[in-house]
Amino acid sequence: MKHLAMITGASRGIGCAAAERLAQEGYAVALVCKTNRAMEEALSASLNRNGCDTAAFTADLSGEDAVKVLFDDVQKRFGRLPDVLVNNAGVAHSGVFADMKTEDYNHIFDSNVRSVFYTCRAVYDDMVLHKWGRIINISSMWGICGASCEVLYSASKAAVIGMTRGLALELAPSGITVNAIAPGVIKTDMLSCYNEETLADLAEQTPTGRLGTPEDIAAAISFLASEKASFITGQVLGVNGGFITT
Repeated sequence: MKHLAMITGASRGIGCAAAERLAQEGYAVALVCKTNRAMEEALSASLNRNGCDTAAFTADLSGEDAVKVLFDDVQKRFGRLPDVLVNNAGVAHSGVFADMKTEDYNHIFDSNVRSVFYTCRAVYDDMVLHKWGRIINISSMWGICGASCEVLYSASKAAVIGMTRGLALELAPSGITVNAIAPGVIKTDMLSCYNEETLADLAEQTPTGRLGTPEDIAAAISFLASEKASFITGQVLGVNGGFITT
């Protein structure tokens, strides 16, 4: 039986690229997004026309009840729960720390941390039962070293790394790997607030001389989901073109 992957934040950017890659590699794929249902359904339909087995779902992953409904719906559609979970959904937020409001904190941590907690908990028992699973959490290089004017975002992504490492140790005896990917500057909608000059400067700061692409991250996701990575767990894979080397 082929593996079933669930990818959150799958309607665009990294999530879209990961869905395309895994579906083309033979995974059944549950695509999950919060608001861009039309884009997600179009992607799913396109993949299915090419012989893939995918379905689109909508859920607010910061809500406990919504996550329960999501996993019930996925199980009804595919007949089982995901054995590959890619936690990609998240939000970014820039601003001076002194200007951050409680609402900003709640929004960022609900989207970037609470969602990972709920989805990981939802697959935990089933993965342990089957003695196999892959959990891949998308963090950020700023979760490793922090970024000025992105304090809350950095803190949320650091929390994802901490959750990844702890859960990896807990689940390793059951044949389940848990890893994180820490992307660098990736050409997605999150960069839409920057002008061309700033983007060129970011590319220049990157030792490889270019910005990353969603496909770069999708390749790393594909590797960590595969049997080739069965002895890798509790790790944070930096895919950042050398921007940081910590």
